[in-house]
Order: sequence, then structure tokens, then C-alpha cells
Amino acid sequence: MSDALVTAAPIGAPIGAPRPTVYIETYGCQMNVADSELMYGKLVASGYDAVDVPDGADVILVNTCAIRENAETRVIGRLGELKKFMRPGSVMGVTGCMAQRLGPRVLEQARHVSIVVGPDGYRALPELLDGARRGEKFTATDFDLEEHYEDVVARRFEGVKAWIPVQRGCDYRCTYCIVPTTRGPERSRKLHEVVREVHEVVNQGLTEVVLLGQTVNSYNDGTHDFADLLRAVGAVDGIRRVRYTSPHPNDFSDRVIAAMAEVPTVCGHIHLPMQSGSTSMLKKMLRRYSREDYLACVERMRAAIPGLALTTDIIVGFPSETDEEFADTLSLCQEVRFDDAFMFKFSPREGTPATRMPAEWTIPDDIVATRFELLLKTVRGISRENNMRRLGDTVEVLIEKVARDGELLQARSRDFKTIMVPADAGAIGDYLTVKLSGTTGATFMGTPVVEQTERKPLPMMAG
Repeated sequence: MSDALVTAAPIGAPIGAPRPTVYIETYGCQMNVADSELMYGKLVASGYDAVDVPDGADVILVNTCAIRENAETRVIGRLGELKKFMRPGSVMGVTGCMAQRLGPRVLEQARHVSIVVGPDGYRALPELLDGARRGEKFTATDFDLEEHYEDVVARRFEGVKAWIPVQRGCDYRCTYCIVPTTRGPERSRKLHEVVREVHEVVNQGLTEVVLLGQTVNSYNDGTHDFADLLRAVGAVDGIRRVRYTSPHPNDFSDRVIAAMAEVPTVCGHIHLPMQSGSTSMLKKMLRRYSREDYLACVERMRAAIPGLALTTDIIVGFPSETDEEFADTLSLCQEVRFDDAFMFKFSPREGTPATRMPAEWTIPDDIVATRFELLLKTVRGISRENNMRRLGDTVEVLIEKVARDGELLQARSRDFKTIMVPADAGAIGDYLTVKLSGTTGATFMGTPVVEQTERKPLPMMAG
């Protein structure tokens, strides 16, 4: 159904009826946040009002993650909790990667759920919800390799930055990863469509964009590569910061690194997933690079971009991981000196090659726990040392939100450091120059730098 034909009320609603409400609860990665913004945009354009709480909402959608088992277990429990907010006529749906993976099994596990919709099915949400409100149940999990939601205007709720998907799906098929099953094969948006959306973002008053893809730097629309995309987005008038996530080490061509170094709006931070520091372990993960390849990639980037900040992903306890292979991970962390890392205990996902590895390769839970704690201590220690050396530096920050304590504002530097500033330093969305005056080891305290104006001499008093 064309958006041009949508009336002010959902399909099948009487003219003049109150607009129904929709609440979306989001789990998982930044791509899921972007998808929730798309769903809100589609539903608001189709006659729904977005609400911030589930209590009494006509529609409750849970946008899910499937990357680890505990994420799915948490969602199943949350579906039960959300049931208490439903009233007669309310509809609950499950969307996202878990919906794609489990399909109709979600309806069996949570019988109060009416619709299950995968990432390529959000365009049909108004019609599916209309049927669900009549008591029908639906599962929509077919892949659509042409779907990029180009005509759907996202309803952004992040405040100061825009998440912009430029690529959907993944072709790498790492042995532990469920993403190719839940997101399908890799496909990229046309460069001009991405640039059009960035212009829309500027018109909405936002100055920072984050380009999203499962292996975002492998972006290729048939004519343009990721280097072209960085240059085009970075040149949009009104954009002050360009970020992206998550790249793959294999896809950092010299062209991409040069674009990062040469485009002033591209921020000096890369989240570069490592997963393991052991070549033998990387081979079992099917990461398609060695320890030496990873280090060479880091060296090329740091040579081109002085002061580059690096964060990463690391898996502990992958099947058959030996003490020596884990030691390789620790030593690579110490050699690269990451600013921070997302660290995970291996979680087997149904349908991935890792689940078919020999049972005797399974690492006992106590060993995984011990290794995880040692890795956490190592990474946090390096991060603290890195941050201590930054004290006294002057940096530009963007105020993003009110801090948890309610008494400070949380800001972010161009190299992705979290910096707390006084509540009276500015407003959300403001850029400030601050001096890094303190650190907890993980975050900084920033003191606003006030530009000094030349003082005029006081007039001489007659004697």
C-alpha cells in the first residue's frame, strides 16, 4: 500500500476514531535501534501515535536480538511481563532477529503474541496489525533482498545522532554467528539514497550520523565503495561528525583508510572486531584473517590516522580454545592497547556451524568464567592506563543526554570517549570544548574551556 493512500487512521478504522497507540521496546544492536525508528515512522504515517510506556498501549512490539541465547531467554520472560499492560483489544508482536530465527515458535511459546515479523517485513506492519486486532495471527519472515525502506521516514528518538543503515545482511558466515540466518545475504543501498537521508537528518537539526552495516566497510552499491560513501556523507553541509559500525578487518582497503584520514568530519575512532588473538582460533571461527593480518590492519590505520582510538569485540570460550590460544588473545590486547572492548562468553546458536563441533571441544563453564575475568581485568587495566595519559587534553565534545545521576550531562568526544560535564555547561545537542580534568578509568570528567577575551586596561583615576 502506498503511503500516499494512507488515511489518518489505521486500515479498517472508522473515520474520526481516536488514533491507536504503539509502544516499541528495543533489544540488541544499533541496527535494531534503527529498525525501531523505521517501524515507528511507518506506523505513525499509517495513523498510530507513538507512546513511551507500554501501559495501555494498543500495540506493544518487542524488537529482538538473537546474537546470544541469554538475549532470547530475556525476551521470552519480558513478553510475559508485558502481558499485564495489555487490555481488551490490545495486540502484542515480536519483531527483529529472534522473530526471524524462531518464526511461528514464538507464537507457541507466548500465546498472547499475535504477529511475528522479521527485519524485511516491517513495511507490512499496518496491515498485519489491522488483522491482528481482528483476532488473526501472522508470521512474516520471508527475506526481501530489495528492501531498504527507502520511502519510509524514520521517527528518530536518539536525540543528537541519526542511525542510518547503509547495508543489510552479511556474507561472511563466521561459524559462531546467526546474523546471516536472521538478516540474510549482504546488500547495499544506493549511495545517492544514503546521501538523501543524510540531508533529511540535517534538516531535522541533527549533526552526527552513524552508518550501519553488519560488515559496513564492505559496502558496495555496484558503482561506489565505502570510501566513496564516507566522502559523500562527510561532505554534506551541516554534518559535523560521521561514524560507522561495525567494519570487518578484511575490508579496510587503502581507499577506505585514506577517506577516513582525509575527510575532516569522519571521527577518529574505529570499532574493529577481533574476536580472538589466536590464528588457529580465528580459523575455526572462519574469520578469514590471521593474528598477523589483524595487526597489519591496525598498523596501516594508525599510520594514516594519528591518535586513532580502537575498540573491539572478543569471544571467550569458543569450542576447543586452549590456554595458549587464550593467552594469544591477552597478548594481542596488550599489543594493540584497545581503548575498550565488548567481551562475551561463547554462546552456541542453533543453526550455526559451531553447534556441530565435537562435544568434547566444549569449554567447561568454570574455565570460561576464569578466562573472562582475566580478560576483563586486562582490557579494563589497559583502558585505564590509556585514559590516565589523556588527562589535561583539550577535546571537543557533543552533549548527548542527562547522566544517570541526573546531576551531570553525558557527552562524547570525536574519538568516542564518554565525558561527564557540569549540568550548566550547555544543552543536549551542544558542542563544547572541554579539558579532561579527571577519570574514573572508564569515563572522564570534562571542565568547559572558556575562551579568554582581551581585557581592556582600567582608566587611570585622577589624583
